[in-house]
Amino acid sequence: MKTRSHDTTIDEVISADGTTISVERIGFGPALILVDGAFCGRSFGPARALAQELADSFSVYFYDRRGRGDSGDTQPYAVQREVEDLAAVIHHAGGNAFVYGISSGAALALEAAAAGVPMRKLGTYEAPYTGVGIIDGVPVDHGRHLKALLAEEKRGAMVSYFLVKMIGVPAFVPIMLHFIPGVWKSQTASANTLPYETEVLNNFTVPTDRLSQISIPTLILVGGKAATPMVAAQSVIAASVPNAAHRTLEGQTHQVSTAAIALELRAFFSA
Repeated sequence: MKTRSHDTTIDEVISADGTTISVERIGFGPALILVDGAFCGRSFGPARALAQELADSFSVYFYDRRGRGDSGDTQPYAVQREVEDLAAVIHHAGGNAFVYGISSGAALALEAAAAGVPMRKLGTYEAPYTGVGIIDGVPVDHGRHLKALLAEEKRGAMVSYFLVKMIGVPAFVPIMLHFIPGVWKSQTASANTLPYETEVLNNFTVPTDRLSQISIPTLILVGGKAATPMVAAQSVIAASVPNAAHRTLEGQTHQVSTAAIALELRAFFSA
């Protein structure tokens, strides 16, 4: 299935297990795949604005990760299935693309690169291996708690738990999100994928042994306003990936500006 509008193409890509992945393309030039973080997809999050910013230099592909938007969600879930999803999108884009991942999407892209999925170069921003999976030396099974809430269809509680207990935002933030048009609705709609994030993020611990297998040029980015655990995580990633470049974007938070990240990606992918 394919539709075209304003130089945008929307396709359905079939992953290795038969799951349908909804992919959108805009622009012309070398293929660049964007991999979203938690909650986000083609219709919600930073990918569309970034794709439009880079469309004059790249054929930019961005997609609904498994379980979100127009993509399928074949069970049982495994991180390898999401790696296969990204591999299918890269194959659809010509077989050897640039890849950029943000937040948990950065972790997924790193796992794919470590598994040997073909990429020309990989750029990441703030993969959140921030240690919240282990508290006072004891592993915390966030995924189990999220699955229990999902079984009771308590999607709002899942979003609040993820944001406050796992990401560390102040408790009033989920309340405020109710009043931002479309945000709370979009987040609760994709809450079913939050247990997946705990698996993609290796219980929020850098998988140093796996990342040491990455053999492509890799750029690890972090915002200058990032909290200490996030900064430390990016340093560990950069030390684990052979010959990785590591840069700080001054003045940037986890919600990095489109212009700032586009500038870095253009320079890195074009070098």
